[in-house]
Amino acid sequence: MPWFVRENKGIVTPTELKRETPDGLWYRCPECKTVILTKVHKENAYTCPECNHHEHIGSADYFELLFDEGHHEALHEDLQSGDPLEFEDTKKYPDRLKASIAKTGLKDACRIAVGPLADKEVVIACMDFNFIGGSMGSVVGEKISRGIKEARQRKVPFIMISKSGGARMMEAGFSLMQMAKTSAQLALLAEARLPYISVLTDPTTGGVTASYAMLGDFNLAEPKALIGFAGPRVVRETIGKDLPEGFQSAEFVLEHGFLDKIVDRKELKDTISALLRMVS
Repeated sequence: MPWFVRENKGIVTPTELKRETPDGLWYRCPECKTVILTKVHKENAYTCPECNHHEHIGSADYFELLFDEGHHEALHEDLQSGDPLEFEDTKKYPDRLKASIAKTGLKDACRIAVGPLADKEVVIACMDFNFIGGSMGSVVGEKISRGIKEARQRKVPFIMISKSGGARMMEAGFSLMQMAKTSAQLALLAEARLPYISVLTDPTTGGVTASYAMLGDFNLAEPKALIGFAGPRVVRETIGKDLPEGFQSAEFVLEHGFLDKIVDRKELKDTISALLRMVS
């Protein structure tokens, strides 16, 4: 028999009165492990109040952060990719598209919207990494091109928020053509003397970096964002040398002259507004 017997069980909550903690109520920072209310995390622009880790967010969140009171009009939401190459790897490309649409609720990896930012009308294009790694396919290029055209027609600034793993391999050459297509549209925007602000977030790589992401009148980036063309492993194997500390981070890219400023997400709207006032 046991040596000790608990005579008083203390407070015992009946099963029918027990309550589960709702899912999504708390956020745990992956960097410093700080736990805060999800509501507080959102109010802090999805950044950690302790270490300032910038959590990955999508186009809907950026639109809410940048547009005045989140008011905006979405453009060209119906565009979807075809399957011109009848591509198949571990699954058929149309099946991969359907799965991504069902998972994210998006039609592709980029959304366009127009609305007020600090009382000034702007067109914003924003990429979503959750849709096939934010890859740049024909729809992404077409949406960005249409967004630039919309800015030219309305005579308003164009803002691009990039978050991408690069060109979409399932569309091969059709994807690579978007680099030239979007760059040509940006040249027309420059001829119209309309501002273009490019915001690079984590990660911005591949053909996106090699085209519209780096062509801004002002190139901004979020802290510690991965920015580059090929990945560090490929670069290391190609040059046969160890890479410097912080290679391809936003801070490294800024130090070497490829960025104008690193901007905390909480200050992004105010920074963009100040830049637009400066050039208007």
